[in-house]
Parts: sequence; C-alpha cells; structure tokens
Amino acid sequence: MQITVHRGSSQIGGTCIELHHSNGERLILDAGRPLDAPSGATGLLPATLDLSGTATVLVCHPHQDHWGLIDELPQSWPVWTGRASAALIAITTRFARQPVRRNLLTWLAGEPFEIGAFRVTPILTDHSAFDAYMLLIEGDGKRLLYSGDFRRHGRKSALVDRIMHSPPRDLDLLIIEGTNLGTDKPAYPESKLEEEFLALFRRTKGRVFVNWSGQNIDRTVTLYRAAKRDGRTLVIDLYTAEVLETVAEGTHLPRAGFPNLKVVITKSLRRHYLNAGREDFVTRMADHGISADKIQGHRDVVMLRDGLVPNYRAKGVVPTAQDAFNYSQWRGYLDKPCEGLEWCRAAGAEIAHLHTSGHASSADLRAFAAAMNARAIVPVHGTNWDTQSKGFEAIKRMVDGVPSDV
Repeated sequence: MQITVHRGSSQIGGTCIELHHSNGERLILDAGRPLDAPSGATGLLPATLDLSGTATVLVCHPHQDHWGLIDELPQSWPVWTGRASAALIAITTRFARQPVRRNLLTWLAGEPFEIGAFRVTPILTDHSAFDAYMLLIEGDGKRLLYSGDFRRHGRKSALVDRIMHSPPRDLDLLIIEGTNLGTDKPAYPESKLEEEFLALFRRTKGRVFVNWSGQNIDRTVTLYRAAKRDGRTLVIDLYTAEVLETVAEGTHLPRAGFPNLKVVITKSLRRHYLNAGREDFVTRMADHGISADKIQGHRDVVMLRDGLVPNYRAKGVVPTAQDAFNYSQWRGYLDKPCEGLEWCRAAGAEIAHLHTSGHASSADLRAFAAAMNARAIVPVHGTNWDTQSKGFEAIKRMVDGVPSDV
C-alpha cells in the first residue's frame, strides 16, 4: 500500500490524502477546501490527485476544510460520511446556494464496512464539529488510523479517552492532525468555559451578545447551560435552530421547545426558509419564537452573527453599556472586520473572548500518539511539525503529492 498526502503535510485545512492498494483500488481521505481559498474560487483540487479511474472518498466530519471540494470530484466517485455529517453538509450548501450535486453514502459509528479490498471502521470522536470520526482502515496487510480532527477537552472527551485506553492493535501507521501543535490556543474543557460564561452573565446587568458557530453544538450546549443557571434565555437564530433539530433526535441536546431557549425570527432568515419551501419549519419555530424587537431591554443571551446585525438594527435593538459581547470563535478570524463586535464596542459594552479550541492541545496530541503506538506517524493538518516533533516517535514526514510506501 502507498500513501500520498496530496495536500496537508504542512498546512491546516484543505486536507486530501490518498491510500493506494497494490491491486489499484484507492481511498481518498477528505477533499477539503483550503482555508485561504477566495470565495467562489474553483479548480482547487490538488494537481497531483489523479481524477481518472475510480476512487472512493471518506469525509471524516462536516467542516468545509475537509469536504468543501467534493463536487469537483468525478460524479462516479462514491463519497461516504456520517449520517448527521451528511445532513449538516446539506444545510451548509443550501445556505451557500450551492447544493451538493451528489448523494452522500453514510456509515454508522463503530460498524465496519467493506470498500473493495479495504475495511473501514468509523470511530466517533470529540471535536468542535458534530459527528466527527477517526477512521481505522485495514487492507493490503496493513492497519492505519486516521485521526481526522479531534480534541480531548470537549463534551465528548470520553470517546478519545476510550480509544486511548483500548487502542487498535498493531497499527502500521497513524495519520494525525497537529493544528494546535506549538501554539498557545486555549484548549481547556467546555465545562470550565461554562463557568466562565456564567461569571460573565452574572456580572452583566443587561444582555450578553455572543458570536459563535451554529454548527458548534458543544458551544451551544455550553451557552444554554450557563444561561439556564443564571435564569437567562438563550436566543438562537433559525439556522442554529435547524442545526439542532437536525442532530438532536434521540439525544438530550437543547432545541426549540426547551425551557430558557427561544428562536429569533428575523426577516432575512425567514425569507430564506420560505424561498426554500420550508414554511412548515418557520411555523414550528414560531411556536417557540421571539421577534427581534422583543429582545430589546431583556437579560437574554443573544446570538449575534454579523448577518443578524441589520435585522436587529431594523427592529430597534441597540447595544448599551449595560450589555456585553463575547466572541466565541478562534481569535484569528478577527483579522477580518466583525460588525457585531464593533457595534457593541461603540456602545460601551464589555468585550470578552471566552473560547476553547476545537482541536487537541500539544500535550494531548503527544499522549494520543504514544497511546496508539503505531510503527510510523504521518503528521498532517499542522504548520509546526518540523519544529515540534519531539515526543512523537517514528515520524514520517511527507511532501505534498509525493507517494510513499506504508
């Protein structure tokens, strides 16, 4: 078997890795869109990825830097992912007005399945993306584990602890991400973050506006729990309400209808759902909804993505010095203007940055690699592997586009 890292040996995002069986069969692990790709740009697949013949694609979780180029792949190539991941990808592409033009095949966590001469076992893991997986791949007499993106400090950390306690035996290769390697990004438990939010809520007389990703379910849970503990109501938008409804079946996840949770019905998102033929969804959410003008003067915890600001302004929502604003995403995104942040800052609101990373800390990356005890390690999805390799045994550095024997 051969492995080729078409993209990702020295960068974060845009991941694309190929496994080539000696009989000619191929697996492609992720087909991600580079994080720095211009909006609307096409033709972004790695030039070294051979699009002739056939291959099967495995997408480990629903972040675009792992699946965003699947529609540039040949339509004849099957694409597999988790069931909830497929649903979340569909939501994302509908909002981008670029629906996926192919059917996604779905696996079940922990249940092995065969793809030609390969055997794949998807292992549910802890990550800021819901329904994220590690992939155990067997074939050609080899056993490989692809970590995908993971962490060990989220609300599903027990999943990572479990595999570290009982790792797959006789691994020939571990393909491991290294997003946070050599950085000082915050990587502490969501439970601690909940306490920090609770402290912010308790010292804030007015509302708390928060910018976070609607698909970061762990963060929504953290905010909901903290808001409920302080007697506040968490106000989410229609998009986040749909995400929760999509993934919450059979779980205890908060969603429309839960106490201390309301869905703000804004003009632009309401129009989006009506245009998509989803009047039934808007009607259901309205039963648990609140108009933007009703959050004026309340002690709510309010979602404030930039796209919501014009709708709030039109309804007379005005931040004050009694309010607070928290940016709960990676600080690097603030290199671009954040309208909600500046809107609240101009009003004299307290500005905070309470956040914990969706990726494993340096210490947890090293501990995980040691627990897997693979004969070789291929590092990907990181920029500091060349200077931070200490503590990782048998590292096999790859060059993008250059194949190597497993």
